[in-house]
This record gives sequence, structure tokens and C-alpha cells, in this order.
Amino acid sequence: MKLTRILKLSAIGLFFAALALFLLAGFIYLTQALWNGLVPGLFGGPAITYWQTLGLLVLAKIVLWPLGGGRGHWNHRRGGPGRFWAARWESMSPDDRARFKEKMKDKWCRPRSATNDSVNVESKTQA
Repeated sequence: MKLTRILKLSAIGLFFAALALFLLAGFIYLTQALWNGLVPGLFGGPAITYWQTLGLLVLAKIVLWPLGGGRGHWNHRRGGPGRFWAARWESMSPDDRARFKEKMKDKWCRPRSATNDSVNVESKTQA
């Protein structure tokens, strides 16, 4: 019973590995076809081989890897910044929360007036 389960899982794993390789080969071939169909005609660039296309894709992955995913500093699997701020908010007393809200309201919600702008401009020019 256990041997048949192992063989079944191995066959499924081999199937998905073969499927992944097939899809990767198709993606490389599609990229090569697009390159060879567009670049030589538009820019006078060279036609590339399958292996050059693979190298180009690996190079693009290496160069553009820091830009991918969009996760940035906060890892979404760890909960991101929301978990940190929720814990911090929960640890505040009601008075601290009220002071924090008032401080944010003063900072971000006050209307701009001509006197405030002229004071800010004067202080920047003096510095």
C-alpha cells in the first residue's frame, strides 16, 4: 500500500516537472519568435538562437529581479505594516489615542492659509 502511494506521488511529481519544463521551453520559443519577428525588422538587430534567448531571459531576470513582486520592505507573508501598527494602536491608552488622532489631524487636515505659507517661505529663505 505504501509503495503504491510513493509510486503514484512520484509519477505525479514527474508529470508536473515535465509539464513545467514543457511550459518553460514554450515560453523561451515564444520569446525567440517575438524577438526574431520584431527586432531585426524594426531595429536592424540580429536574430537570436534558442539558447541565446534563454540567456537573455536569465539576464533580464537577474537585472530586473529587485523590481519584481512589488513587495518591497514589508513581506506580505509576515503581515506587512498593518500588523505592526495594529499592535501599536492596541497598546495605546485611550488618552494616547486621542492625542495621536489630534496630532495627525493638526498635521494633515488643517487648511492652508496665506499666513502659514508666507511664514514657511520666510523661514526657508532665511535658512
